[in-house]
Amino acid sequence: MPKATRQAFGEALARLGEKHPEIVVLDADLSKSTKSEIFAKKFPDRFFEMGIAEANMIGTAAGLSFAGKLPFLCSFGCFLTGRYDTARLSAAYAQANIRMIGTHAGLGIGDDGHSQMGLEDITLMRALPTMGVFQPMDAQETEHVMDYLVQNWRGPAYLRLTRQTLPDFYPKGVPFRPGKLLELRRAQRVQVVCISTGAGVAEAMQAAEMLSLKGIEASVWSAHCLKPFDEQTTVEIIRSSKLVITVEDHTVIGGLGTCVAETLAKISEHPKLIKFGVQDTFGESGEPAELFEKHGFSAKAITEMVLQNLNNLCHPGKF
Repeated sequence: MPKATRQAFGEALARLGEKHPEIVVLDADLSKSTKSEIFAKKFPDRFFEMGIAEANMIGTAAGLSFAGKLPFLCSFGCFLTGRYDTARLSAAYAQANIRMIGTHAGLGIGDDGHSQMGLEDITLMRALPTMGVFQPMDAQETEHVMDYLVQNWRGPAYLRLTRQTLPDFYPKGVPFRPGKLLELRRAQRVQVVCISTGAGVAEAMQAAEMLSLKGIEASVWSAHCLKPFDEQTTVEIIRSSKLVITVEDHTVIGGLGTCVAETLAKISEHPKLIKFGVQDTFGESGEPAELFEKHGFSAKAITEMVLQNLNNLCHPGKF
């Protein structure tokens, strides 16, 4: 059933808490918004309300991890990464086994406006050595990522979640492959390869359908893991395409688009890359669909830009 990934996170956290008594949860006075309240109601003795003090929460969580606990610390993504010096030293440098949960990611939070939009959080967290960075596209993928973070991942990790409801796209019966790109839409004759993440997946899937009506075949892939990034699969899937695009509700500087650009830079020949996302500007208040359109990564905007670029590739202008 479609739901916000923050909701899926809260439900998964409470489920995992039953089998993993080492899990403890910390929140910064936002448990209703982050959905950590689901865990708090079920395990009140393992939930810690830290108040509006994210830096202190990160340090406390690190200490708990060294005492054998598995802390999940929750706040809005922009508030957690706003305490970057503490995340850098107490989490990443110390290699603390903690899970930093950043909700309300991207323009998709809508009316709350820029002060609460996490638009640079992936960039910041990717830059930290030892830090894993994850962003699921829907409820099912959130469940899989949560299982992996509890059972297999060691060291600090950042999990980026949405406020808004996201459609279900995870294919039924397909096993979860941690850290690997997942094919969501297969094309017979691939002209465009789209790699997307989080809320960007829905726009990418819709754009692919719109392109198919124009006779353009596009494959769509989901990247639930931004660090470590699946460079091997990326190189394999782009070889025969004319164009590669990335779609993310995040700044194009340092996010998914940069992951792909860094990968392409390591090979001698590759298609042109277009990065769809927030283009080096601040967010603002508005309806999510309106903001996606204004910032150029709605399905309609993606379709128009792809068609324009394919036309230019087939009929290059003269200088």
